[in-house]
Amino acid sequence: MPLTAEELNELAAFAGALADAAEKAILPYFRKPIGIADKGGAIFDPVTEADSSAERAMRQLIGDHYPSHSILGEEEEAIRGESDITWVLDPIDGTRAFISGLPLWGTLIAVNDGERPVFGMMHQPFTGERFTGTAAGSYCNDVKLATRQCQDVATASLMCTTPEMFQAPADLAAFQRVAQKTQMVRYGGDCYAYCMLASGFVDVVIEASLKPYDVQALIPIIEGAGGIITTWDGDDAQNGGAIVACGDPRLHPGIIKLLRG
Repeated sequence: MPLTAEELNELAAFAGALADAAEKAILPYFRKPIGIADKGGAIFDPVTEADSSAERAMRQLIGDHYPSHSILGEEEEAIRGESDITWVLDPIDGTRAFISGLPLWGTLIAVNDGERPVFGMMHQPFTGERFTGTAAGSYCNDVKLATRQCQDVATASLMCTTPEMFQAPADLAAFQRVAQKTQMVRYGGDCYAYCMLASGFVDVVIEASLKPYDVQALIPIIEGAGGIITTWDGDDAQNGGAIVACGDPRLHPGIIKLLRG
């Protein structure tokens, strides 16, 4: 059953409390010496005590206040509750930026009603920015967000965290087909790039190898600001994989066509 406006407002307020708890766990470690472990995989996948502590703090609060809710997070195993509602958590999206001292990271919190993410938050405690989104609109703190018009790939700005995420040669080639036609390409944004798209400063974000917790919080933020986010096949993005986001929905079909070759 869809959430009522009152229920969604209640959960959005609670998401703010989760973000506050994550902030308290994370900021003491930022730009300080910190131990780093590698989760393993094709490319370096770091995790720190800041990641783990923040997720533990959020999980504890959810368990205390909404014990029937499910939790899907990056650092610990999923919890399946009796409710259709799932909290989707990424305590630090952009851990590589975090350990490099760059503020291009954030805490991602999504509320999934059992069908799709209906609320998303990206909290950047170092800069004091809190991006939120629902079907009713998206905001950075109290400022309403709107994507910008750009229907021509030749004038578009494109962002991607790293070309290393395109592990399949065909995926890298697809990305490059788009990149070669855009006006500008920038790397290293993680979740911050998607929020800059929602804010009207970036036109396209193209990535691959994403997990649900990497993207679910960003979907309502982008859609609430007037943008579109899908898989490279044009399907629902909430399960991750190869993802494309466009600020101007008119740009999206052309980008999909280029990705498909």
